[in-house]
Amino acid sequence: MQIVKNWGRADIVFGDICDMSLFFTQQPRPLLNPPYQAGIYAPFDLRGVEPNRISEYLHQCFSKTGASVLFGGYLEKRRLYQEFNHFEHEAKPARNVHLGVDFWASAGTPVYCPYPGKVHSFDRRTIPGDYGPVIILEHEFGGSRLYTLYGHLSAQSLIGLDAGLMFSEGEKIAELGEPHENGGYAPHLHFQLIRDIGNWSGDYPGVSAHADLEFYRENCPNPLEFLGYR
Repeated sequence: MQIVKNWGRADIVFGDICDMSLFFTQQPRPLLNPPYQAGIYAPFDLRGVEPNRISEYLHQCFSKTGASVLFGGYLEKRRLYQEFNHFEHEAKPARNVHLGVDFWASAGTPVYCPYPGKVHSFDRRTIPGDYGPVIILEHEFGGSRLYTLYGHLSAQSLIGLDAGLMFSEGEKIAELGEPHENGGYAPHLHFQLIRDIGNWSGDYPGVSAHADLEFYRENCPNPLEFLGYR
């Protein structure tokens, strides 16, 4: 299968992309501490929530559910991004469809490698509304490659990283950042799958305009299936 995408410069043709079934699992993979368990993790939906009410809504949901981690947001259309110029584009409507899953938890929460892999790239993206510190890992199994993106980390998480650095499944790779370092958000992890990363390095779109959603839905499948979180 080939995917063709115009990035506003020239067409980039992606070759055969990975067979996602090679990476899917029935057993939950490690990602945060505490590990995934129904009741400790509770679904969380931001559709329709006004940007100035998100902190209040998070507090209410944590109190109501008693959960340690709130999660959700794949292909969710959000008003949240209206606060940030980062998601506007002069040539098309603003981006507002979320392409990963967010895991809302306390700053400093450890982030673990869910599948053996190596550092593809990393960066500290300082524009308000961007990822802040971000790490992208590359995984390989059966000749197929898959990339996982971890956004809104602490600045400390990038110390000592190098491209090609290997991580084992369950090994700590980062921790969640505070709002002043994570792009301006309440502490959470943006976790996203990327089948073909093209020429991107230390970055990849985490939010899509509706006009581009067909492409991104194919290239960024549901992370919950990869993690085995039901």
